[in-house]
Amino acid sequence: MTKEKRSQQVYTLLVEVGRAPNDGLPKGASGAGLLCYASGVDEAEAVRETVAILKQAELAPLDVTGYGTIAEREKQGHEIDDEERALMARALEENSVIIAQMEPYFGDDKKPLQ
Repeated sequence: MTKEKRSQQVYTLLVEVGRAPNDGLPKGASGAGLLCYASGVDEAEAVRETVAILKQAELAPLDVTGYGTIAEREKQGHEIDDEERALMARALEENSVIIAQMEPYFGDDKKPLQ
């Protein structure tokens, strides 16, 4: 019996990070939100890979929210512009994690990324 190879897909993830030494966040920031596009055979793999890469970059991931694949997002009514599609295509082509946006948090003010 041969195992069927599952194809890679790109998942949209919002990762919240806390502070860590050498994290490169601005002085006074309490953390940050990162909008990422990550490839994986499923969302769990995309999350694992993203967290591992962020830890290698000396960031401190605290929470990950998944928004699904491009098809799932379109089904939910999300508008996806050409720039976002290009970043997703790049993540798939390179089998990588792309950080599309990083928004530092200051104090208790957490604004959602847009």
